Amino acid sequence: MNPPRPRSAPAEGSSWLVVGRRYLAPLLVRRFPPEVPFGFLGRVLPTHAEVDLSLEAHRLPSEQALAIARGAKAVAEAELATGGGDASPAELELERSAAEALGRDVARRTQELWKVGLRCVANGASRARAEAERLRLSERLAEFGFRTRIPRFEVRSALGPTGLAGVEPRPAGYWQTLPTDGVAALFPFVDETVLEPTGILVGLSLANASPVFLDRWGHASHSWAVFGTTGAGKTFAAALTLLRSRWLRPETQLIVLDPLGEYGRLVRALGGVVIRPAGGGPERMNPLDPNTTAGDRNEKAARVGAMIRALFPSLRDEEAAALDGAIRRLYARGGAAPTFDELYAEIDRSGSASGRLPVLMEVFRSGSLRNLNGPTRVTTDAATVAVDLSGIADEQMPFHLTYVLDWAYGRLRARTGPTIVLLDEAHLLARFDGTSEFLDRLVRHMRHFEGGLLLLTQNPDDFLARPSGRSLLRNLYATAFLRLPEASPATREFFALSAAEAEWLPRARLPKEAGYSEALWRVGEWHLPLAIVASTPEYEFLTATLGPETPDPA
Repeated sequence: MNPPRPRSAPAEGSSWLVVGRRYLAPLLVRRFPPEVPFGFLGRVLPTHAEVDLSLEAHRLPSEQALAIARGAKAVAEAELATGGGDASPAELELERSAAEALGRDVARRTQELWKVGLRCVANGASRARAEAERLRLSERLAEFGFRTRIPRFEVRSALGPTGLAGVEPRPAGYWQTLPTDGVAALFPFVDETVLEPTGILVGLSLANASPVFLDRWGHASHSWAVFGTTGAGKTFAAALTLLRSRWLRPETQLIVLDPLGEYGRLVRALGGVVIRPAGGGPERMNPLDPNTTAGDRNEKAARVGAMIRALFPSLRDEEAAALDGAIRRLYARGGAAPTFDELYAEIDRSGSASGRLPVLMEVFRSGSLRNLNGPTRVTTDAATVAVDLSGIADEQMPFHLTYVLDWAYGRLRARTGPTIVLLDEAHLLARFDGTSEFLDRLVRHMRHFEGGLLLLTQNPDDFLARPSGRSLLRNLYATAFLRLPEASPATREFFALSAAEAEWLPRARLPKEAGYSEALWRVGEWHLPLAIVASTPEYEFLTATLGPETPDPA
C-alpha cells in the first residue's frame, strides 16, 4: 500500500496567499479618517464584491484609556508651545481640545477606547482577479479618507486567526485606537438606506427592512430591466413601478407594449386607452409610415427591413438583398407614407426577387396581416396608452413588437415631458440581429427625449448572446433579478454576481410563497437584495386591474 501523499503547503507570494483554489489578497487599514458616515462599510463593500472583512475590537481598561487621552493632550500642548511638528497651530489646538474632551468622556464613562484592527481580504479564482478587487477596494476606502497598505512579506501574520485577547502577531500598523463612537460607525456593515431624492420606492432591504428609493430621471440612462422566471412577479413589479412613477410625477406619460393583454384594465383605470392595431378593428399602425422617424426616410427604410426580416427569418441572402433594395427604392421616391401594396408592387417590378418573396409578402395583402396595409389610423392623445397584442401568433410577435416600438419612439420624439415605455416579453426582439440592434439604439437615444424603457423578460442570457444585447444591458441604469432558475456563467460574469448571489437567485422567494417578490437589484456598484412590497391600497388596486381581460359574453 502506498503511503498517503502529503498535502502541499499553500502557495505564497509577497502579497498574496493561495488556499485551496482561491487567491487571498489582504489589505490593511493603517489610518482612519477623522470622521466617517454611519454605516459607511455598506458603500465600501458592495454585496457583489468578493471581499472578506474581519474586524477585531478589544476594549482597553479605563486607566489605560485615560493615560492615552492625557498623553495625546500633552503631546499637542508641547508641540503648541515649541512650534514643533508638521501640523499648523490651528490643527494642534484642535487635537488638544479633542484629546481633552475625550479624556473627560472616558472619565465619565460615556466613551471608552478600543484597540481595533480592520482587515479586508480580496479573493478570486486567479491572482489577477484578487489583486484587481483589492485595488478597487483600496480606491473606495481612499474616497472616505482611509489610508491603507498591502502587507508585503507579512501575508501569513495578516491572515492569521483572531483571538479573544488581541495579542496575536500582526503586521506593523495593524492596530488602531478608536473611541466608542468610532467603533459604532463600523456597524452595521450594510448602509441603512439608499435614498435618491425624488426617487420612487423600489423595495425594502432584506437585511434590515430599510427603504430603497431610486430616481430614474436623475441619471444618464432612464432605462431599467426586470428579469425573472414565470410567476416571479415581473408584471406586478413593473405595474407598481409605473403606478409610483405616475403618482410622484403626474405628468409622466406611459406607453405599454402588452403582448399578453395583461395591462389593459390598469391603463383604463389610470385614464388611458387601449388600442389593438393588429386585431382587425378600426385602429391601424402602418409599419411603413415614416412619421415615426420624423420623416427620415433612410432611417425608416432600415427599420422596415429589420421588421420584415424578423417576420421571415428564413429569408435567404439573395431574398433579403432584393427586399432591402425594394424598400430603399420605395422610400427614395418620396411622397406620402407607402403601404404594403406599394412595397409588393416594387418587389414585383424589380424582377430580381426569387419567386418566394412575393408569395411571402402576400400575407400583407390577403393574409393575416392585411389590416396593416393602409394609412395609420391611431390618433389618440391620451397620456397613458397600452398596445394590446394578445392573440397574435407567436411567430409574428417580434414583427409586431418592432413596429409598435417604432411607433412609440416616434410618439416620444414628438411630445415633451417624461415618458416610460414598458416592453414586455423583450426576449422576442433579442432573437434577431436587426431587432436587437434597433432596441439597443432605442435605449441609447431615448434619454435625449426624456424617455426611459422598462424592459421585462425571463432570462438575461437572451441578450448576452449578441453584441447589441450586451450593449443594451450596459446602458441600463438599474437591473432587477427576481427568481431565476439559474444564473449562468455568462450572467454571473457580465453582471459581476458573486457566488453567493448566484446561488441565492434560484431560491429567491416568490409571491405565492411569501406574499411579495424577492429581487437582487443591481444599481451601479450596488447589489441590493430587496423585498418588492406594496401598500394595501396599491396591492388592492393592482390585483383588481392586472391580468387578461375577460371577454364580453356577447
